[in-house]
Amino acid sequence: MPRLYQNPAQLRPLHQLDSPREVIRQFTPNWFAVVMGTGILALALPQLGAPALGQGLWVANLLLFALFCVLYALRWLCYFDQARRIFGHATVSMFIGTIPMALATLLNGLPSYGVALWGEGVLALMLPIWWLDVALALACGVGIPYLMFTRQEHSIDQMTAVWLLPVVAAEVAAASGGLMIPLLPPADAYLVLITSYVLWACSVPVALSILVILLLRMAVHKLPTPNMAASSLLALGPLGTGALGLLLLGNDASTVFAVQGLAGVGSVAQGLGVIGGLLLWGLGLWWLLLALLILGRYLRDGIPFNLGWWAFTFPLGVYALATLKLAEVLQLAFFSLFGQALVVALALLWLLVMAGTLRGAWRGELFNAPCLSMR
Repeated sequence: MPRLYQNPAQLRPLHQLDSPREVIRQFTPNWFAVVMGTGILALALPQLGAPALGQGLWVANLLLFALFCVLYALRWLCYFDQARRIFGHATVSMFIGTIPMALATLLNGLPSYGVALWGEGVLALMLPIWWLDVALALACGVGIPYLMFTRQEHSIDQMTAVWLLPVVAAEVAAASGGLMIPLLPPADAYLVLITSYVLWACSVPVALSILVILLLRMAVHKLPTPNMAASSLLALGPLGTGALGLLLLGNDASTVFAVQGLAGVGSVAQGLGVIGGLLLWGLGLWWLLLALLILGRYLRDGIPFNLGWWAFTFPLGVYALATLKLAEVLQLAFFSLFGQALVVALALLWLLVMAGTLRGAWRGELFNAPCLSMR
């Protein structure tokens, strides 16, 4: 059985902390991974015939996102000098990318859950929120690598898949754009389509280059430490999102480009979506099988619980949605059955990780900002 916590005697329960301000001082963007994992499950649950449950989870996730935004804003207001140390930390800074990705999961639920709850008027919020998400994603995708090159200390032997987090945010925004396009006027739809392809290009090739380096790192220096075990599944994130983004954008490309007098380009984009999505899905399958073998090895010695366990959820969820989208496009039962099995696995993992998160938060074991030790 995996060990859930390390050194519990050295940590104090949440209700015994010096003050609520300590929670604020120790709050890091890692917590937004909770919103990512919960959000992707909320979007996937209708595939299991549970839209009401998905809607309830989406609303709870919306409140959770708002709470985390308040806590993180307060950290910057109350502890500015300590909060800014995150930019120099080689690991925690990567999790800044979870903020726009968490926002994207909420945005993607607006057309179904938001309209059902508050009416079609909420659709007017989609485009402004999406542009905000685009700005945040690009800031993370460019800014964090710049800090890696100029300020932070990195080495290949210490590299993990968390390097993917800041650059993947742009392709998540691209997939969100693909979901929005059918709901937009022609002019807006065309602009969002073009922007989404650019966002995809700003993310997927960079993520693939990081995966190449990650393969070299693991071959030469072997597996990361057990506390980074969950990162082995992170590679599914850019591959699943990249596949889903191409499929969603290609689905409506013919109509959008035809309105602009570019019908031929639309047909190419549709075909590229299917073939490109299938190729990325196949690479994702290889990473999934490899990750399962790696996790099996880690489980023999025990995996300490931390917020990194949420890396089990979002990558698996987006890969499941890409699988189900391929089932819709290709009309093959295998993809449908496999996609539903992945959603079931996602739901079970979410229950396990959420239980550990609630327990760890109450015991005070998850409020720990490593960047505070930096000067």
